[in-house]
Amino acid sequence: MTKSIFFENISQPPISIGAFYVRLLRHGGYVTGLIAISAFVGTVGYHELAHFSWIDSFLNACMLLGGMGPVGELPNKASKLFAAFFALYSGLVFLVAAGLLLAPVFHRVLHRFHWEVEGRR
Repeated sequence: MTKSIFFENISQPPISIGAFYVRLLRHGGYVTGLIAISAFVGTVGYHELAHFSWIDSFLNACMLLGGMGPVGELPNKASKLFAAFFALYSGLVFLVAAGLLLAPVFHRVLHRFHWEVEGRR
């Protein structure tokens, strides 16, 4: 029997509620890191390509990561291309972040359901 790094398998009992909260915090940390790195890349991209100030660059990156849209007019083709690709990337980051945050919850619900169905308590 192989042991999973992240989740227990069906032959193992569900983890304690304290360990579950630790798992949620760990996944929240992964999402925080992903968003921080993405915001940094977006900020630098807007600063270098659109020649925005650092605060305006950060605003644009965060607006796209948050699902809104860019703020201000983009001055050149390079900045417009960057904004387009960063918007596509931001959509994927949103999906990955949602998956990372919801995976422990879904796993726990399904694991407990299957654990009880098999008569193992």
